[in-house]
Amino acid sequence: MKHGFIKVGAVSPKIRVADVENNIAACIEEVRRAAELGIKVLVFPELCITGATAGDLFYQKTLVSAAEEALGKFACMTAELDVISFIGLPVSVSSRLYNAVAAVFRGEILAAFPKTVIRAGESRHFGAAPEENVEITLAGQNVLFGADVILSADTVEDLYIGVCVGDEIGATISPAAALADGGATLIVNPHAAPEIVGRAERQRTLIKALSASTLTAIVKAESGEGESGTDGIFAARSLVSELGEVLEEAEAFDSDTLIYTDIDVERIASERCRDTSRGSLIGYDYEMVGFCLGVEDTQLSRKVKKSPFIPENSEELDRQCELILNIQARALANRLTRSYSTGAVVGVSGGLDSTLALLVAARAVDIAGLGRDKLIAVTMPCFGTTKRTKGNAEKLSEALGATLRCVDIKAAVNQHFADIGHDPDDYSVVYENAQARERTQVLMDIANASGALVVGTGDLSELALGWATYNGDHMSMYGVNAGIPKTLMRHIVAYSAKLFEKEGNGRCAEVLTDVLNTPVSPELLPPKDGEIAQCTEGIVGPYELHDFFIYYHVRYGFSPDKILRLAVRAFADEYDEQTVRAWLKVFVRRFFSQQFKRSCLPDGPKVFEVGFSPRGDFSMPSDAVGKLWDV
Repeated sequence: MKHGFIKVGAVSPKIRVADVENNIAACIEEVRRAAELGIKVLVFPELCITGATAGDLFYQKTLVSAAEEALGKFACMTAELDVISFIGLPVSVSSRLYNAVAAVFRGEILAAFPKTVIRAGESRHFGAAPEENVEITLAGQNVLFGADVILSADTVEDLYIGVCVGDEIGATISPAAALADGGATLIVNPHAAPEIVGRAERQRTLIKALSASTLTAIVKAESGEGESGTDGIFAARSLVSELGEVLEEAEAFDSDTLIYTDIDVERIASERCRDTSRGSLIGYDYEMVGFCLGVEDTQLSRKVKKSPFIPENSEELDRQCELILNIQARALANRLTRSYSTGAVVGVSGGLDSTLALLVAARAVDIAGLGRDKLIAVTMPCFGTTKRTKGNAEKLSEALGATLRCVDIKAAVNQHFADIGHDPDDYSVVYENAQARERTQVLMDIANASGALVVGTGDLSELALGWATYNGDHMSMYGVNAGIPKTLMRHIVAYSAKLFEKEGNGRCAEVLTDVLNTPVSPELLPPKDGEIAQCTEGIVGPYELHDFFIYYHVRYGFSPDKILRLAVRAFADEYDEQTVRAWLKVFVRRFFSQQFKRSCLPDGPKVFEVGFSPRGDFSMPSDAVGKLWDV
């Protein structure tokens, strides 16, 4: 359970309707199989001890008593296993029959949860849960019986389990919402419903949306083979969803398949910490029943994405790129209009960041009703500029219809070196930063002269690492890329190239393709044999790692050792643990030491929930010490 990971599973054993002995034997076997896999929470389908399609056989005391006896056997036969199981059966209380789920752990029946929302077809046999919890005797044990119960794993921080029985989870007012407000971080949903066209996608969408809206993980176990086929067939579509993401799901009609994955209750708790609108008292209006799972280091089975900012589906990625371009462009257009600006000024280098800023600015002047001639693209070659990058900047500016200006800053920077007594052959930080600040001065003055606004080019990744010259490229009048991580930026530019290709603008597409193939560099040191001599990732580290670190450090507040663990798993085919650890150390050092640059950022549009605006996204004192975050 280290780092909040809990292995959960759902299974649809092959049952036979009313064959209680067969069914409970199959369930016991599944729990043993789950224990061997390290599963700690196992969910069976609704009414799986008897079968959910027993019909009027539920009126037979013989069946109900046999189910209760089987539950006792299940508890006894799984007593040595460190697995909490949720198993469905009919329960009779005070001459009333209920569709219930029993929670069984180490031989003890912790609680029994009756269904609260009874549909018309079910009301023939079952009553709705009583309004208050009561104590009953079930399988020879004194058991809390009621819907207002949450199970608390006393040995695992943030693991609170609620139960929704069957299709009540999809009720207009879902019990899942109340359970989440009461503190449940995991909701189990034993379910039984026949397969019909369209149902699978509706259920998948429901569970995804519900886990997102309630900030929970949901484990859904559906009935499969063995239920009566008189009026339908059951497809065993079990799945696990966490915060709106499906982590694992079973293939249709694949009974006996045990699906399992790791949920992250620490991640869920982190999300809830940020959502102050939710219920604030764990167990409010609920009775808490504790149990003690054995504490161990969960062997991860869940997939960890290398690029958490980037969708894996190509169509979804294209939609996201288009949305982001619209957010950036419309935000800039709004600022141009509100500030009475007559145009936009962009410093273009032929690199990735300034290329995207120019593309956004071109959209923005169109939206604002300004001519493309009011978009001023400025190239400022100096000591490190290469023919390739300067050429790409010029070609793209011309192809977009921007007004292109070239201001060679070598003489100005050399004069500055002479003024301050700096040796031009000393390639220290003074040599580099003097160029960045001169470029910013040029842009600001051109903007002033034309009544325009300077568009910043720096991105989210650079802001996290402090990879910007203070009051140089760090400063602008509006930073359109401030919310875009470097790894995603490549995809947005590639998407833009595809758009130009479709529109028949091969010239723009060709330039953008070459920009994507150009090494990321500030080009502040003289070229070697005409090629870029300064590679950013060789200095600060791979951006794919840093964007991964940013996401989990800022978005969820994970500890460095958890981020390291996740990164090692995600990048196992690219970096060893020693390499990941080394770059994580660089990230932590730079993240804390460079906060002073983020404390005075220009305005810029928010794109993701991760952002560094000091006006609401991220607040940290500039002199905070990062010692606790060292790895």
